[in-house]
Amino acid sequence: MKDTDTRDIVILGGGPAGAAAAASAAARGLDVLLIDKARFPRDKLCGGLFTSRALTEYRHIFRRAPPEGLFEERRAISFHMGARPMGRMDDVPPMFLTMRRDLDAHLLGLAQEAGAELLTGQRVAAIDLAGECLTLEDGHTIRFRVLIGADGVTSAVARALFGRPFDPATIGFALEKEMPPVSDPETARTVRVDFGAADWGYGWSFPKRRSTTVGVGGLQARNPDMKARLHGYAALLDQGEAAGMKGHFLPFGDYRRRPGRGCVLLAGDAAGFVDPITGEGIAHALGSGRLAAEAAARALREGRPEGAAALYRAATRQIRLSLRIAALLRPIVFSDRMAPIFSRSFAGSRRVKGAYMRMLAGELDYPALLWLVARRLPVAAWRSWRMERVGSMGRSTGPRPPA
Repeated sequence: MKDTDTRDIVILGGGPAGAAAAASAAARGLDVLLIDKARFPRDKLCGGLFTSRALTEYRHIFRRAPPEGLFEERRAISFHMGARPMGRMDDVPPMFLTMRRDLDAHLLGLAQEAGAELLTGQRVAAIDLAGECLTLEDGHTIRFRVLIGADGVTSAVARALFGRPFDPATIGFALEKEMPPVSDPETARTVRVDFGAADWGYGWSFPKRRSTTVGVGGLQARNPDMKARLHGYAALLDQGEAAGMKGHFLPFGDYRRRPGRGCVLLAGDAAGFVDPITGEGIAHALGSGRLAAEAAARALREGRPEGAAALYRAATRQIRLSLRIAALLRPIVFSDRMAPIFSRSFAGSRRVKGAYMRMLAGELDYPALLWLVARRLPVAAWRSWRMERVGSMGRSTGPRPPA
């Protein structure tokens, strides 16, 4: 590499968002350089749930089916609220479990195959947005016509754009531990989600061939005891001790309304594109990476790289709308007042659980799920009030439920 290098698109971050952006841009004949401080394969804290929505994006971006062995398919899921079961579903839309060490290395290989140049194991020392260049730790300067920040929740690109990568008051935090694989065949084929395992958050247990990924996550400000939460959750599951747990920030609903400025774009976790209820981010990472590349390609083709952010904001409207509606639903799921009502509605309705799974699969959007939940809330609220009254009075009297 020369002391000064100029590229059409420079991408920081080699996760799913960065790989999707690199592959999409290179496939359009652009000169693409992807930079990541890590050397791949590398470990990455993540539950590794790859939804059908994510698989649809994968096929759209890379024009192929994933290789055999990368994913483990699961068709059963159980929901819980603490120790109380909220229902189990078999034969749901397929979910796929993977290890991010394997997934990210695979996606980077596909980006390189598409024509992107990879520069891994190299840190960026400085980003000069006004000068449209960045400087590597080894002193090399790289100029860009468009810069895509796909460098995660602690994004250096987001910090350069907005002064800080995230709002500490609204950021989420997750702790995770790889535990031994489960021996019970029924448990081994079932994804488990626990609402209430953390305050304004949830817990998960994803059984895989070589391990079981167990974690808890929620709003950091409401969970100063997150380590105790994971220890308690591990004890509930009886899958081993949570010693040696690892943590990471989670942009849990704090997405960027304007995910970029001028010729600088943010994708994936760097833009906060993570579902604030499920915590799922890989599908949005792949989708926003692709959309960032498409917006950059169009802006460069029109000779207006400074217009890339406006094009990208328009392209990500559906992602941001989905996250905004999910943010409206989140208090219904997690708040102290509404959580009991939600849990009774969710546990008692196979239709609501089915809609939740269809949403994860990409067959249903949040507006439809919001409408379905809103329709059931009055009945669920009445039942919740009724059960509390019966419990306090020791007898069952009162009006009939609304129709």
